[in-house]
Amino acid sequence: MSKTIAFATVGCRLNQAETQEMEELLASRGYRAVPFEEPAQVYVINTCTVTGRADFSDRQMIRRAIARNAEALIVVAGCYAQTDAAAIARIPGVDLIVGNQEKYELASLLDSLTKRAKPVVRVGDIRKAAKVPVGPVTHFRGRSRAFLKVQDGCQHRCAFCIVPYARGGSRSQEPKVIVDQVYRLVESGYGEVVLTGVDTGYYGWDLFPRTNLAALIRQILGVPGLRRLRLSSILSPYFTDELIEVVAGSPRLCPHLHIPLQSGSDRILRLMRRPYNTRIYQSLLERLSRAISDLGLGADVIVGFPGETKADFEATRALIEALPFSYLHVFSYSDRKGTEATRLPGHLPARTITERSKALRQLGRAKNLAFCRRMVGRPWEVLVLEERDKSTGRLTGLTGNYVEVLFEGPDEWMGRFVNATVTEAAADRTVGEVVG
Repeated sequence: MSKTIAFATVGCRLNQAETQEMEELLASRGYRAVPFEEPAQVYVINTCTVTGRADFSDRQMIRRAIARNAEALIVVAGCYAQTDAAAIARIPGVDLIVGNQEKYELASLLDSLTKRAKPVVRVGDIRKAAKVPVGPVTHFRGRSRAFLKVQDGCQHRCAFCIVPYARGGSRSQEPKVIVDQVYRLVESGYGEVVLTGVDTGYYGWDLFPRTNLAALIRQILGVPGLRRLRLSSILSPYFTDELIEVVAGSPRLCPHLHIPLQSGSDRILRLMRRPYNTRIYQSLLERLSRAISDLGLGADVIVGFPGETKADFEATRALIEALPFSYLHVFSYSDRKGTEATRLPGHLPARTITERSKALRQLGRAKNLAFCRRMVGRPWEVLVLEERDKSTGRLTGLTGNYVEVLFEGPDEWMGRFVNATVTEAAADRTVGEVVG
């Protein structure tokens, strides 16, 4: 009789992809996955540690699993496990802690695992990781889109970021492994595949023979039946002429790019140790918006980095106003233990950070509304997502340029592409109706 296992994922799309890899690896060993809300014999929490709040969410999820079934085996994996296994080990009820490389050995580790007073800890030195483990994936539970990991780790050492300590140095998956994976996902019925990684733009620089992201995209676009390919976050310096030509030249590559900004002040960017300046960033976004029609452009912004003056903040606001963003992810700075930024002078009062964050979120919402209003009256191909909108009960369709459109329709449309004309764009929703 198969054992039941439930997974919970905290954090990014990369974590979502890795959770699915673990689920399929364990399915091949006889484990049957059930929803996290249901009783299970094993619970696996794949954690995030990008912020202190993420650590808090991790601990909440761990305790939730323990409360569901006191006799279940509790496994904690991922970035929080990698960076602070000792803190997790202090939570009563945890049985196994595995790092980001060791999570792929979970099947064999579970074979002999029993309830215990102190957890087994299997967390290696991530700095020594040289390869991306292969975890074949054919489906994503309850998702219309598939997320595919092409790269892991990061070569940069940004002053605010803990991720290199959780993920190690940059390393890429072999192109053939990725392309074969895309074939399997398309055969399983996925029309959209999202490429994920920590520092995706670095893809291929560590491989022999060396390759790059543009070459990988060309190979993937050669897979028959793939309707849409979407890229996750990419830093501005990685956009070579070749990559711009590729992203602008294929109708199957989603017209949607997420390019982190973090600050519109060159002084703050230097303190953050970011590998670009505002001139490089602005020039790239203007070039991309000219090359790709209806381009959805997103960015991350950190507000209140140590030393940020009012002038630095106003420079950030002015740059955002000038650029063609369709949405923003605004983060209020908070100290992350183990990062350089915690030791910098000029930490801002919480009230100042809150006020500045609120101003940029308002600006982001205004940018998003203006972008969506330009879509009104036009038909768009949308991928119908797996859940209805909670407030209206309508279906949700995702456009190529990353706008969610609500419309009426049957459940049978979930996971399919339909054409929807946008009829209304309001501050809280974009509405349409299916045509044809």
